[in-house]
Amino acid sequence: MDILRISLEVLLVVTSILLILLVLTHKGKGGGMSDMFGGGVSTSIGNAGNAQTNLNRITIAFAIVWFAAIVLLGLFPKVTG
Repeated sequence: MDILRISLEVLLVVTSILLILLVLTHKGKGGGMSDMFGGGVSTSIGNAGNAQTNLNRITIAFAIVWFAAIVLLGLFPKVTG
């Protein structure tokens, strides 16, 4: 059971870091860091909506995994104790 708990903690740390980076790359009201990675170029082409939609989907997927890891870690003491 310790291996499962440690793997969930590692998953939580990795997804937390990735979520921070993904949220920072989202386009805000005045632009965002996503312009540094090609978001500004794609707006002139007209495909910015597709890139932003994919970024939203990836962020939501990581948020779901992050939330599941927190719930499982919260239930862990009740199962083992």
